[in-house]
Amino acid sequence: MVAPTAPQLSPRDREKSAAERAAIDASCRAPVVAFAASAVAWLLVGSVLALLASVKLHSPYFLTGSAELTFGRVRMAHLQAVGIGWSSLATVAAILWLMCRLSRAELVYPKLLHVSCALWNVGVFLAVFGIIFGDAQSVEWLDAPPYAAPFFVAALGIVSAWTVAVFRRRRESHVYVSQWYIMGAVFWFPWLYLVAQFMIFWSPATGVVQPIVNWWFGHNVLGLWFTPAAVGSAYYLIPKIIGRPVHSYYLSIIGFWSLALFYSWAGMHHLIGGPIPGWLASASTVGSMMMIIPVLAVAINHHMTMRGHFHRLRYSPALRFTVFGAIAYTAVSLQGSFEALKDFSEVTHFTHYTVAHAHLGAYGFVTMIYFGLFYYMIPRLTGREWASPVLIRVHFWCAAVGITTYFAALSIGGWWQGRMLNNPDVPFGKIVDYLRPHLFTRSVAGVLLTVGHLAFAASFVMNLGGWGKKRAGGPTFFVEPVQPAAPTHEAVAAS
Repeated sequence: MVAPTAPQLSPRDREKSAAERAAIDASCRAPVVAFAASAVAWLLVGSVLALLASVKLHSPYFLTGSAELTFGRVRMAHLQAVGIGWSSLATVAAILWLMCRLSRAELVYPKLLHVSCALWNVGVFLAVFGIIFGDAQSVEWLDAPPYAAPFFVAALGIVSAWTVAVFRRRRESHVYVSQWYIMGAVFWFPWLYLVAQFMIFWSPATGVVQPIVNWWFGHNVLGLWFTPAAVGSAYYLIPKIIGRPVHSYYLSIIGFWSLALFYSWAGMHHLIGGPIPGWLASASTVGSMMMIIPVLAVAINHHMTMRGHFHRLRYSPALRFTVFGAIAYTAVSLQGSFEALKDFSEVTHFTHYTVAHAHLGAYGFVTMIYFGLFYYMIPRLTGREWASPVLIRVHFWCAAVGITTYFAALSIGGWWQGRMLNNPDVPFGKIVDYLRPHLFTRSVAGVLLTVGHLAFAASFVMNLGGWGKKRAGGPTFFVEPVQPAAPTHEAVAAS
């Protein structure tokens, strides 16, 4: 459920509520903008690395004169830049702002958060450039050299402790849906990271236990770190922008607790067919199929909340990005459940189909919702609206068309790649030739995404530089509404 919307408040209460939000936003400004700006910077670095890696898949002799620019290093560095850099720093920015807003509490210990931001950036820098210069670890999602880990542990510990401290100081008696997800993320991810570091690097387990821990961690980074924060952001943004409460409180409960119960089991489907106990693979398949429950609960809740308000997608940048991400969450999660089935996995495993699935989740779902959050949050922190609706429009269409093209090209190519790999009569060289146009299309999609990121970064820098108009109650629209709903909720209750 959400707080009463603006039309339900008296003018005096509305003014008091707006002043309280303004004070909270002012207290959040420096730490949240620091995390957000760092996230945007690493997004640009990750985009360049992604393009290099993508081009090398269909043009293998591109930039081959340097060991630092080989595909293996560039691809792992890209994962660290966008996973631990962009996505994680954006996750922290979301956590800080949403927790303060929903707790009705001003941000505390800002200097400690600046220390956390600095530590996190040092860790990402060491991870990205350590990998490029040859210090990578051969563990998916944990590719960073060991000397980067202490920085992440310290930074994450500060953020988790801070979140609990603010939650304890809350002035709002009701605990909102978004807060459940945020609290889940800050408890689950430190546990995941510390256990994975301990069992793979600090006190290494032996044999098959290492890949089991690897994919328990790798899969749950998305499911128990990015997903809770992104879903929590959507649960905040959609009702706030359209001015109505979440459709069903009880569906929210089902969605949260079933995510907590089932997701951590799902990672072993990455090892189906590998040398792991059969019961473990079967349990993971069951957990993956049971994930249909929280996904449908969230999808129904979001759809029913939006019902009757889809026309606002034409106007609101934040809403358009968020709804795109929410739809992608439903699609990628249902796809992932069926990928866990052994018959399905026999075709898609070790193919580009899995790469398409991963990007639909990490980009189509998580990143698009964070874009929506930034377009909503940053003007409230800086006191300036976005300078150019055109840049926002370029960003949306480049991102939406880019990720859709990326997903379609690799899904189709990956499916037929799997079918051909399972046919002993098909020479491997023929499969490579078949994939070339799909991989080229992937690079074209990557160019679109990068153009969108440049437009987003330009808008972000212009906003921080004070180039946008001062906020006077109204947000930046794609096009001005012909007849805005009751005194534009975005201009009043959603300020």
